[in-house]
Amino acid sequence: MAALDVKEREIPELRLVSLPATNQTVILAFDLDPPIKERFLKAVMKSDVSWLNNPFWVYPHIVEQIALIQEPAVWAIRDHVRSMETEGKPEGRPQPDYRRLHDIARHAIHVNETLDIAVQNIEHILMQHESYTNSKPDNASAASEDIHLRLQSWQSFITNLRSRSISNEKRLQNEIQLAFNTVAQHDASVTLEIGRATQLDSATMKTIAFVTLTFLPPTFICAIFSMSFFDFGGDSGWSMSNKFWVYWVFAIPTTVFTTLVWTYWPNIRRIFLSKNE
Repeated sequence: MAALDVKEREIPELRLVSLPATNQTVILAFDLDPPIKERFLKAVMKSDVSWLNNPFWVYPHIVEQIALIQEPAVWAIRDHVRSMETEGKPEGRPQPDYRRLHDIARHAIHVNETLDIAVQNIEHILMQHESYTNSKPDNASAASEDIHLRLQSWQSFITNLRSRSISNEKRLQNEIQLAFNTVAQHDASVTLEIGRATQLDSATMKTIAFVTLTFLPPTFICAIFSMSFFDFGGDSGWSMSNKFWVYWVFAIPTTVFTTLVWTYWPNIRRIFLSKNE
């Protein structure tokens, strides 16, 4: 399968000048590739002599060269599309070559454009040739009819190429859409797994919070009774210091302060950040 040429290329140009007085046709061709130039010259030189009196004699050869240039371009794009269609499903996250996909799509659009223009031009040439044939009885010769049939044959060929090219573009767009959807589907599955892991983490945190709430009150009670404010020894039995209020003087304000800081910390942080900006 040939790789697509993404470099800029010169566009061939062709000009025809008909000289009815001398029964001559001047062909001006610019930027033709050597193989195309050689093939075109051979076709022109082998023209039927009976065609030369008809001013449209060269058009079947021109249309033929257009068809021979467009045919490999259409099938090259088809080969690239088919290669993408037969690729296996990748393991892990898909990594589509979007640059390559869009390069092929650009070429497909360009081929469609040139084929559309070719079909329109051939239709116009056929109309003009029919008008020329009907203008004078002498123009309706066997050579003229042969030229007309040859033009119609190449018109059908290029129209069929255009249908194939349109199919290529649609299949290519389908592959591009599939590439985007495959990546999106994989990312969605990864997001779903992350969500499930988050749920598991949330359940774990709930378990830890439950265990903490279960053991914190007894721990607090143990801490209270293990302070030096209480005395369980001696003959006097269990006694409590008359300075036990000192604990509450420090414990209650500290708890209230900590709770307020935790509650309003987001607002305090936002104020500091706005001042720094």
